[in-house]
Amino acid sequence: MGVNNKRAKGTLVTGVIGEDTHSIGIKILDLTLSAAGFKVVPLGIQVSQEEFVDAVIETNADAVLVSSLNGHAPIACLGLRDKCVESGLTEILLYLGGMLLMRDKNWGEIEKMYKNMGFNRVYKPSVLPNQVIKDLKVDLKI
Repeated sequence: MGVNNKRAKGTLVTGVIGEDTHSIGIKILDLTLSAAGFKVVPLGIQVSQEEFVDAVIETNADAVLVSSLNGHAPIACLGLRDKCVESGLTEILLYLGGMLLMRDKNWGEIEKMYKNMGFNRVYKPSVLPNQVIKDLKVDLKI
């Protein structure tokens, strides 16, 4: 993905975790982030936790943006923060968004569950890329 600015605002690893094959949302996010001046490292669909960690190490990324739309995020995301810490990535920002559960649940409970798993930001399926960009700028102090 091209970057509009001469110097990238930050390096972001993006992907759809687990066996999930939904790709449209993450592609839109990748394009929008790139247009906003971030260096995007898109891993695509069906990305394992290990692939996310390896990509962060390889690219010295500032944040990981995980997408999940099949409702299996509680299983696919469990332990991702631990894998990051075990690899020395104690400060990496973890963002998560999409259709995060197969059943209806109060959004506050959903957000709390994923924050307890170590995610810094958790987004509803209806979030727009501009909100993610705004949050990245705050979290990365840009």
